Amino acid sequence: MIKFLDPNKPIETCISGSCDNCTICKTLHCHFTLRDLIYFLLIVFPSFLLGGAGIYHISGWLLIPWLILIIGYFGFVEIRVMCSHCPHYAEQGSTLKCWANYGSPKLWRYRPGPMSGMEKALFWGGLAVVWGYPFVFLLVGMQWFLLMGYILSSTGFFMTLKLFLCSQCMNFACPLNGVGDEVKKEFFERNPRVAEAWVSKVDGE
Repeated sequence: MIKFLDPNKPIETCISGSCDNCTICKTLHCHFTLRDLIYFLLIVFPSFLLGGAGIYHISGWLLIPWLILIIGYFGFVEIRVMCSHCPHYAEQGSTLKCWANYGSPKLWRYRPGPMSGMEKALFWGGLAVVWGYPFVFLLVGMQWFLLMGYILSSTGFFMTLKLFLCSQCMNFACPLNGVGDEVKKEFFERNPRVAEAWVSKVDGE
């Protein structure tokens, strides 16, 4: 059964006793729903389906390495280098219950504060490998129609992600995050543990 955080209960890092009269929720996504998960899957699936079709056209066996890359990156690597910095990661439970990585295991401790240079490199590198794998087969196989669809759907996914989801995400560490400074400041006031980690990390650089 798919479960999400209680929308009426402040997140673990928040010092507020109630979500009543909270203005942050109007501009920042602190809680998630099944609708958020479905929306994310709908915008990401087209590129995966087109990419998978292109790989399968060459050889069905070549889908196996790609699936391993997808599971390994989104289920473990991304969780370590990016998701473990998110306040949502501090919630109770052994798996994530967010809109993008629902069900992924929380194998590492919560790491509030910004990502390191190495973590950012692994984050971008992983995305490049996952989305670049089908591109190679589509190009080499001269599957021009699928290639165009793959490029358009992938571009549409990242644009939609950046404009409508990353602009409301509380994981300020993510390189794709687009939340404004004023909203971050208000969030830090209600989440001093997160704020302290950001200050100490920045001062330590």
